[in-house]
Amino acid sequence: MDRIIRTITSDGSLMASAIDSTELVYTAQQLHGLSKTACAALGRLLTGASLMGAMLKKDDAALTLKVNGGGPLGALVALSDSRGNVRGYVDNPQVELPIRQDGKIDVGGGVGHEGRLAVIRDLGEGDPYIGQTALVSGEIAEDITQYYAISEQVPTVCALGVLVDREKGGALLSGGLLIQVLPGAEEAAVKQLEANIAKLDSVTTMLAKGLSLEEMCQKALDGFAMEVLDEFQIHYVCNCSKERFAKGLLTLGPQEIRTLPLDSQGRVETVCQYCSRKYYFTKEELESLAEQAAGSLKKEK
Repeated sequence: MDRIIRTITSDGSLMASAIDSTELVYTAQQLHGLSKTACAALGRLLTGASLMGAMLKKDDAALTLKVNGGGPLGALVALSDSRGNVRGYVDNPQVELPIRQDGKIDVGGGVGHEGRLAVIRDLGEGDPYIGQTALVSGEIAEDITQYYAISEQVPTVCALGVLVDREKGGALLSGGLLIQVLPGAEEAAVKQLEANIAKLDSVTTMLAKGLSLEEMCQKALDGFAMEVLDEFQIHYVCNCSKERFAKGLLTLGPQEIRTLPLDSQGRVETVCQYCSRKYYFTKEELESLAEQAAGSLKKEK
């Protein structure tokens, strides 16, 4: 079962969060039919969003990560709640790029390097906070690290990994680490952290070796006494419904609703971009929506 833990050093100088996102990335791959390249890219973004969302302090808060680097994958989006549950999509889920010369999946080539990472925090208290930074590499983890350094001035190390079967293309292991230097940390603590990070295996290597999330955090915080702040299970969760799609159709206006093309069974098909679930509206249901839309226009006048 996927989960997140959040830890802190006893001296209050460093925080480290670790995540095993294997099942949720596998779920995303099955829902969207992701290629190896798309799976590695969206899987990293979902994992990063889950880590960042779990840091929100309000139960009804939400976080969105948006990346568009101009690469062949197109835009990537991941949404998380404050418990780390996520959903997301990529514009072109079947794009596949050749493996790089170092044997790794070319996530940066798929995402591109010429765009921005946008981070949207909605705390349910009015307008959401939006921060944006230029992409560093399109590899996702480096871009999240850059975002924290520039937009929030928080020294951060982000490591994200998705291990994909080279032959069959299935997602095998996924996870991440997010480590931050807290205000008041002494220079010696920062140097110790840097030395620890230099020795760390990749996230997927640690997971493949059977390390627990606690052990991963302890390796990152070697030399410090560590306390676990909290932990919880995470899932790929979509909150779509036919009612939500109906509200979306109402924004089209009565004429547009009545002229929507019908399929061979006399229905309009709508598809959720986050989970690929389909909802159908009959001609009668569309007429009812058109009348509602017309009524709303009269009230506005």
